[in-house]
Amino acid sequence: MSEAEQQRKEQEHQEDLQRLRDFRPIDDDFMRCLFKDNIPLAELVLRIITGKQDLIITDCQTQKDMKRLAGARSICLDAYGTDSENKKYDLEIQRSDKGAGPHRARYHSSVMDIENLDAGQEFDELPDTYTIFIIEKDFYGMGEPLYVIERMNLTTGKGFEDGEHILYVNGEYRGESDLGKLMHDFCCTQADDMNFALMAERTRYLKENPKGVQEMCKVMEDMRNEAEYYKAIEIAKRMIVRGKATLEEIAEDTGLALNKIQELSVKMGM
Repeated sequence: MSEAEQQRKEQEHQEDLQRLRDFRPIDDDFMRCLFKDNIPLAELVLRIITGKQDLIITDCQTQKDMKRLAGARSICLDAYGTDSENKKYDLEIQRSDKGAGPHRARYHSSVMDIENLDAGQEFDELPDTYTIFIIEKDFYGMGEPLYVIERMNLTTGKGFEDGEHILYVNGEYRGESDLGKLMHDFCCTQADDMNFALMAERTRYLKENPKGVQEMCKVMEDMRNEAEYYKAIEIAKRMIVRGKATLEEIAEDTGLALNKIQELSVKMGM
């Protein structure tokens, strides 16, 4: 590695360390590691949000890919959990209102339905699902800590009772309730300022323990490499459309493999 490359790597590392110091649980990059392999923390958060104090989480996965229907838009769930009654939970962290619109919530809910009903099963075997958006701002602007959305029969005025639940959590909410304290913790950068020991313990590990810091730095490096990869893909697409360079030249200029450039060219009908 050249001296210039070493200096670039060191600069990136120092920038990552600064980003890590500023991270909060409501930041998506940090949240991924916060909940990874951490069923007790997921259980705590879901108990507070749903109000079900006896809820027991048996499985929790972060960055869960849902790709069951070929050709349909795939999604990646921030945290996907299952409880002891086989109910399913999709916990999404959103800094921006833009990524939490009603149609997205509907799609997340429907994808969980597709994922959880196999051929030959009866429709009443479909598990209850909870799509939960924790949003930094008050999405509905009414000052409520939690907005619960469920279908209802408008004619009878009664709930539809199809087992679909969508919840919007107000990340701005503060109060003496557990939910208010939890939203405070989600917006903290320092473990010492947090109310809940499980949240503070995991935050302290990822920010202060050398192994945790290394884990976070690896995640940030991977995300940076992924961003650079997709940037190269977009550049390659533009070069293919212009048609002023050979596929071999595009591969050399973008750093992408020639077979990837050829694959892009075929997909674009060029």
